[in-house]
Amino acid sequence: MQTWNDILGITKSRNATPPRRVERTEAEWRAQLSPEQFRVTRQHGTERAFSSDMCSLFEPGKYACICCGTVLFDSAEKFESGTGWPSFTQPIAADVVAYHADRSFGMIRVETLCNVCDAHLGHVFPDGPPPSGLRYCMNAVALEKVGATEKATQ
Repeated sequence: MQTWNDILGITKSRNATPPRRVERTEAEWRAQLSPEQFRVTRQHGTERAFSSDMCSLFEPGKYACICCGTVLFDSAEKFESGTGWPSFTQPIAADVVAYHADRSFGMIRVETLCNVCDAHLGHVFPDGPPPSGLRYCMNAVALEKVGATEKATQ
C-alpha cells in the first residue's frame, strides 16, 4: 500500500516503469476522444465538479483510462469524498499511475497521470480515509467503468 510519503518520494525521483506504452499523435488522440476528454486528458484540464454521475456509482467493477484502456482503479477502493469527483484510495497496481509535482495556480499538488499513455487523470491528496490516507481525485471523463473481469485493452 502506497503512502503519501511514498508518493512524494516518487515525485522527487522517478515513476515506476509502465507495464506497456501507448503513444499517439495529437491528431490521433483528437480523433479518438470527445472534445472534453481531449481537453482534460491531453491538455491537463479539469472537469467541472459534480458534472458526472460516476461519483455516486459504487457497483463492483474496474475503472480504466479512457485513452488507452489500462485498468487503473478497482471499485473496492472507491469512496464518497464529497468533492464532486470520483475518489479512490489506491490504484490497482503501483505501475499504472505516474506522479508529477504540479505547481500551477500558486499551490503545490501531485498530479496523477496514466503511466501507460500519459493521460492526465487528476490529483492525489493526503486527506483520504484510512488505512492509506490517500484521496485520488480523478476526472470522471478520464475514466471508463469496465466489468469486474475485463482486462486492459492494447
